[in-house]
Amino acid sequence: MTGSPAAGVSGGAPPGPGAAGNRPRPGRRSTVLVACLAFFVITLDTTVVNVALPSIGQQWDGQVSALQWVVTAYTLLFAALLLSAGAICDRIGASRAFTIGLSVFTLMSALCGLAPNLAVLIAARAIQGAGAAVMMPASLALVRQAYDSAAQRARGIALWTAGGGAAVAAGPVVGGALTTGLGWRWIFFVNLPVGVFALIGMLRAPRSPRGHSPMDPAGQVTAAVALAALVFAVITAGSGGWTSPATICGFLVGLLATAAFLLIESRHRDPAVPLTLFRIPSVAVCTSAGLALNFSYYGLVFVFTIFFQEHRGASALIAGVMFIPMTAFTTLVNLLAGKLTNRYGPRLPLILGQLIQTTGVLGLLLVRQDTPTALLLTLLVPLGIGGGLAIPPLTSAMLESVPGERAGLASGVLSAARQFGGAIGVALLGTLIADSAHFMTGMRISLIIGAAVLAATTLGVALFLPGRPKLVARRSPTKTANHRSRSMP
Repeated sequence: MTGSPAAGVSGGAPPGPGAAGNRPRPGRRSTVLVACLAFFVITLDTTVVNVALPSIGQQWDGQVSALQWVVTAYTLLFAALLLSAGAICDRIGASRAFTIGLSVFTLMSALCGLAPNLAVLIAARAIQGAGAAVMMPASLALVRQAYDSAAQRARGIALWTAGGGAAVAAGPVVGGALTTGLGWRWIFFVNLPVGVFALIGMLRAPRSPRGHSPMDPAGQVTAAVALAALVFAVITAGSGGWTSPATICGFLVGLLATAAFLLIESRHRDPAVPLTLFRIPSVAVCTSAGLALNFSYYGLVFVFTIFFQEHRGASALIAGVMFIPMTAFTTLVNLLAGKLTNRYGPRLPLILGQLIQTTGVLGLLLVRQDTPTALLLTLLVPLGIGGGLAIPPLTSAMLESVPGERAGLASGVLSAARQFGGAIGVALLGTLIADSAHFMTGMRISLIIGAAVLAATTLGVALFLPGRPKLVARRSPTKTANHRSRSMP
């Protein structure tokens, strides 16, 4: 059972004679380009929406709780379906899974842009996230299947991961520019030409073989219900209070669904998430660290997006530009993190990255409404540096903790935990700032919570993650390139 970006990925046929193995197979160069573009737009849609939220709220007089769902509906379905997306990819073939996921993603992008109200927008965002979850492992599978040579395949995978890093950096700026220049609907319409181009490119793509990966629909459904109910409860608490009937009901449904999920997974022959995986201390601590990193990063990006526009009077474009120093450092430090991980193993750079991010979050407690812009942007930079430094060694540590045949499963669990961390971060921290009159108090509480969560998982990594030898000596070239450089999403 696989369920991740690394899932459902076959290595391709044995290398052909001569130099043939160093080139993409016939007709697949365009497939590699299409796969990289797809990963770019998948990642872009996790960040591009944030700066448009105040404009969306102004059009429909939406409260913060409603705007939170515009972000979390996408990441929730994305996170939940990642648990089974690799198995789907294996079962129907990467090319078919990619085409189906891309079609859904593109159609829902159009519906998001045409949405007549917030309810339709939120529903379309959820289905868009489901399409993205199917696309993600399929896009990586297509890249790996395009080459016979391990070295060339490594370069293709590096291009794929670079697309995600570029999207993280570009998201706030693209969202701000489109919202200011053309209106918020264009942050979704911009996906349409990319989607159409990619679908045309897939007409030339060779069909991937079908597999026989087992499925766990009951586990998948209960996981999705549990995640959605818990996020619903946290968001509802912002408007109705923590003791309101809707909030309590949401928590009860979430707990019952979680219990059902654990029961099903403990008895299923091929569970989506084998619970025995978490008996490995390093797996448990890596999963927790991934959730904490995204909780703080994306939760605080949401908070500061609202802060820039509604409390400092910045336009959507200026708000997007203000994130450039932070996201640029995230992308640049990703490259350094891969080298540090190869040289020292994942434990040291992971601890260092988390410490930097924790320090950065605490430093943001100095921010006031009249804080000079230059100082504000400087204080945001450690948040990007810490995340960029921590994610590559986190991925490597997770994969080093399990046997090779379970690497896809481990990667899927980590990816799902990180996406859920981002969703719950937006939900909880957004709830704390929902009262505009007490925004600054809510923001400071958000920062303290974010720092506490990061400090706890940093301590867990220090205590339970063993030191590792240099990863270069432990990995094949393909695996090293596949996992050493990961962007924040």
